[in-house]
Amino acid sequence: MGANLADLVRAAAGARGDHAALVAGGRTLTWAQVDASVDVATAGYQGLGLSPGDRVALVLGNVPEFVAAYFGALRAGLVAVPVNTGSTPTELAEVLADSGARAVVFDRAAAVAVRQTEATADLIRVVVGAPAPGEKAFGSFAGSPREHPTDGEDLALLLYTSGTSGRPKGAMLTHRALLASVEQVHQLATPAVTPDDVVLLVLPLFHVYALNGTLAAAARSAATVVLVDRFDAAETLDIVRTLGVTNIPGAPPMYIAWSAEPALREAFGSVRLLMTGAAPMPAAVLEQITTATGLPVFEGYGLTEAAPGVSTTLVGGVAKPGSVGKTLPGVELRLVDENGEAAEEGDPGEIVVRGPNLFSGYWPDGDGGPDAEGWYATGDVAYEDDEGDLVLVDRRKELVIVSGFNVYPREVEDAIGSHPDVAEVGVVGVPHPYTGEAVKAFVVVRPGVTGFGAEQVAAHVATRLARFKWPTIVQIVDQLPHSATGKVAKGRLRESEA
Repeated sequence: MGANLADLVRAAAGARGDHAALVAGGRTLTWAQVDASVDVATAGYQGLGLSPGDRVALVLGNVPEFVAAYFGALRAGLVAVPVNTGSTPTELAEVLADSGARAVVFDRAAAVAVRQTEATADLIRVVVGAPAPGEKAFGSFAGSPREHPTDGEDLALLLYTSGTSGRPKGAMLTHRALLASVEQVHQLATPAVTPDDVVLLVLPLFHVYALNGTLAAAARSAATVVLVDRFDAAETLDIVRTLGVTNIPGAPPMYIAWSAEPALREAFGSVRLLMTGAAPMPAAVLEQITTATGLPVFEGYGLTEAAPGVSTTLVGGVAKPGSVGKTLPGVELRLVDENGEAAEEGDPGEIVVRGPNLFSGYWPDGDGGPDAEGWYATGDVAYEDDEGDLVLVDRRKELVIVSGFNVYPREVEDAIGSHPDVAEVGVVGVPHPYTGEAVKAFVVVRPGVTGFGAEQVAAHVATRLARFKWPTIVQIVDQLPHSATGKVAKGRLRESEA
């Protein structure tokens, strides 16, 4: 395997050139065809005058052109900057300005936002579809690519983390970090992706879970990837059934939606592996999916800064609701207290990790990266259970302090979410004149449920949580705001309070 992540595509084409690589709508591309499209994109970037190290923004959905544009940028020595396709012109402008992008590749769905953004006026604009004046059509590239030697420490990817507050920051991921993460997953005894897998990729490609955790992992095994640009529970189940999908990396909202589908067991008849990540999965939903399908759901924990994998229940080969398993091969993990000392056995501590898959700090100068010994403090809090498996508690920055006592929102969410009438819950801290902060719960009830409110929540948590952890305020809502990968957008809940 070479030093450039795009070498995975070249290797897949060499090993299984005629094997289906991408299935999207009515199109199927082999690995040889994908490799050729990456070469075309590479030559196109070079022909446009882009030089190694230049940043190119990608505002594209889950389409084959994204794959060509992404790996083509890496093969040319450029730095890819995937952008959330739901970004407003203002948000897009911030990413373009901060990254110093020289070019932007976009599709018809993103065209309005791109063309309304003044920051793109001086950029090289490449569109998938009909170009406007001053733009280049992505499919019009020609010529042969020039070889670009790659060092593993060369920057490959800038991924802007959403964060819970403040402006997004660009995590700097090198070819070394991306390849290390792919290899860590590839080495598992229970393979995350095998050459014979048909992988459903409905997670957005602008997110590290889909981009490196799924797409690059599939390229490593020369598997088949089914690209789906929008999640719909019934439609995706039909795709799974029709195309014989065997492997589904998902996020909690997908499984929550699927759990209500009556034909779930039949649709999953070809599936060998269900995985979830990106956000905590309610244990009740995991159990419900397993009961309905007979398939365990393996849960993992990761973050953009780790490209993304840290731990998964796949390491032990046994799904374990409530746990995210043990660390991946090559990843070291410690749990530390507020003073940076090792947390007491069984006590929660902040997760600190070290490994070759870690990022190089935040753009542009590497601030906030691993320390001199390679350790990175994640801000996430967890404890190890009696079997040495990791159990996430919450993010340190989301801690709610009630009368001096620590309350982890995740613990309250788990307690409320175990009620059979609750579909989803989000918990945040709100100011309180007597206790400093109070716990507020936003609760979504299951369809058809009536008369459910604060009294039912209080009665349910009374036997599960200490009194100071009970939500002081319960608000029943139709839905919760989510990030693109399914995390409850706590920042937006806090904004609604403000």
